[in-house]
Amino acid sequence: MGGQEPAGLDRDTTDRILAAVDAGFDAQLAFTQELMRFASLRGREAPAQTFMAQAMAARGLSVDRWKIEVDAIRDHPGFAPVAVSYDEAYNVVGTYLPPDNDGRSLILNGHIDVVPTGPEARWTRPPFEPYVKDGQLYGRGGGDMKAGLAGTLFAFDAVRAAGLRPKGQIFFQSVVEEECTGNGALACLQRGYTADAALIPEPVHECLVRAQMGLLWFKMTVPGDPAHASGAYTAGVNAIERSWAIWLRLKDLEAEWNAQKAEHPPYGAHGHPVRFNLGKISGGEWVSSVPAECVMEIRVGVYPDWSIAHAKAVIESAIAEAALADPGLPPPVVTYHGFHNPGYVLAGAEAPERVLRHSHQSAFGAPLEDLLSSASTDARILGVFGKIPSLVYGPACNAAHGIDESVDIESVRRTTQVMALFIAEWCGVEPL
Repeated sequence: MGGQEPAGLDRDTTDRILAAVDAGFDAQLAFTQELMRFASLRGREAPAQTFMAQAMAARGLSVDRWKIEVDAIRDHPGFAPVAVSYDEAYNVVGTYLPPDNDGRSLILNGHIDVVPTGPEARWTRPPFEPYVKDGQLYGRGGGDMKAGLAGTLFAFDAVRAAGLRPKGQIFFQSVVEEECTGNGALACLQRGYTADAALIPEPVHECLVRAQMGLLWFKMTVPGDPAHASGAYTAGVNAIERSWAIWLRLKDLEAEWNAQKAEHPPYGAHGHPVRFNLGKISGGEWVSSVPAECVMEIRVGVYPDWSIAHAKAVIESAIAEAALADPGLPPPVVTYHGFHNPGYVLAGAEAPERVLRHSHQSAFGAPLEDLLSSASTDARILGVFGKIPSLVYGPACNAAHGIDESVDIESVRRTTQVMALFIAEWCGVEPL
């Protein structure tokens, strides 16, 4: 790693790169749609990763495709606990190594995994059959984040189509598990991939993410006292109702944490940084029986300056307190099965940030705006645990994780131009 402080691109170089993105954009859009046809849900990512590996190899990149071994990362402080098979959890990294390698190095990171579709009958068209309408590309995963992931390759193509080659090493990372653990990006770190900067083209509406929240997933199993529903013998204790009372205490805790936001810069000006989301619930065995058990799965946002251990302690205390309302029953059991990572505040990234601002200004003709995110990305893995200045910047997306997810096509084109300019200025370029 190394190289000199990047100098701004001249007008001719900038114009050639911008034009090259435009010339290749039809192919980029077709590639993105092809990638979106892979239903790369958790545990089903391997075919899409094979597609990405082939695309990287076709560009002359050295391709590393490997299955994540949980035991290899389990003891890392960034590891998030899992309760699913990793038999199909493959990462793919394509490496570009220039002849002299005297420029700054770069990681371009994106995730291949997508979230479930919800009721497919509510989609205008099947979620994995992408289509274009009114300037939007529709389909699950198009915005979050296959358009950005595809854009990294086509940004690289544009630099070379402009008659240039980057002078610094570039790692194109297509990772799994971003939507649930971050273990895909962590496995890249564990394998030795690092760089002078990273750029992650998540769909953040053409802004630079200044900070992002930490995340914690947990499962709460709440026992009840089963009985006949008639109450003829004993009323019992309904586990679902008991769970709901505890959930209301957790929502109070959410409000308490949000009331403290001024104590946790830079989130003092954010409208609602902390969210407790009840994502899954199941319980009961028989309609005419008082439920014996209820299971809630919950996602919690955590301030970047808090440790995950602290957040867990506060949450577990609130649950235990609420459970005292039923003193004769066993307490709820809390287990952790996914996100287990701190937040990330962008710092020490002045040089790559300047380059991104130059690049955005050149492509959009307007200054780059900042964003405080209540969500999270793999920047927390690369930035916190890899000490890599990690910029999150990407296109405008609608209904991420929702029905009829879409990404703005013009925004994809413009942000691809920004990425191409960023590659050229950050890594440095020379004639092919």
